Amino acid sequence: MIEPLAFYKNLANETRLKCLLLIQQEGELHMSELMQALHELQPKIAHHIAPLLKSNLLLGNQKGQWIYYRLNPNLPLWVKTVLAQTAKSNFAFVEESLKNLYAMGDRPRLVKRYRD
Repeated sequence: MIEPLAFYKNLANETRLKCLLLIQQEGELHMSELMQALHELQPKIAHHIAPLLKSNLLLGNQKGQWIYYRLNPNLPLWVKTVLAQTAKSNFAFVEESLKNLYAMGDRPRLVKRYRD
């Protein structure tokens, strides 16, 4: 169970918020995809993924050499609602990162748009 203060502290950082919204959009992403999307180095991304894992917002699943990060499916409804509304109302916030991610072209994606 995530506490509201821990949740909102994680959202207060741009890199963490973008990671959450990108992972929500794609279902799961591994480190190199996050690095490409955000144009950041591995140590910075890892630094910001760690508290998301610690607070149980994200889960990691090893597949071969990669750890794929996904939203914890057991998050409370209020957390899922906040993330969904943030994503839907602020597509421009992650649009460039999504373009960077899709430019990789190394795995199939179901492209969903936040805007309807």
